[in-house]
Amino acid sequence: MKKLFITSTLLILLFSCGENRSENKPLIENAVDNTDPSLKGSFGSNRYNDNVIDEIYSALIKNDKKLSALDDKILKVHEEELKVINQYENIFTKSDVYYRDAKNKINSVTDSLLKHQIENEIKLSAGKYDLKVKNIKALISRISKNTETINNLYTVFKIRKTLPEIEKYQNAHPLKTGSLEHFIGKQNQLLNELKNVK
Repeated sequence: MKKLFITSTLLILLFSCGENRSENKPLIENAVDNTDPSLKGSFGSNRYNDNVIDEIYSALIKNDKKLSALDDKILKVHEEELKVINQYENIFTKSDVYYRDAKNKINSVTDSLLKHQIENEIKLSAGKYDLKVKNIKALISRISKNTETINNLYTVFKIRKTLPEIEKYQNAHPLKTGSLEHFIGKQNQLLNELKNVK
């Protein structure tokens, strides 16, 4: 009988929690409420796959042609950068692997005079190659630094653009305490009943 009483009381408490959920409905529409519904419950959680800032920003650019054009432009620059740099990276990689393999192959040469001659030839060839690509590597390094600066500026821009939206979201959800206080009252009532059960 006691178990039945406690179980039914707990069930009543659980169902009554849902009564006052409308208390925290948004007062005004905002970009955060227009983000992916799966993210709405993720604020403060450990869901690393979701980036709330990008979700809010994405909701903002849907209605802003200038922001959308800027986002497209940045995406295209990143794609073009990969294409431009990859063609050089392939050449660098093959050349570096060649010189590494050539040095390893020399170890199998038993004639010391012949071995010394080919070592010098490889060293000379590698030196010429390094001079040839020095300027190209400097240009690629500058591209990488520019990309880093673009990413930094765009990240800061997104945060500045979304800060007012999260503040708007917070103001639209004033987080009234009535339902929490009501539930604590029910818990206290149950605690008193449990203390007096014999």
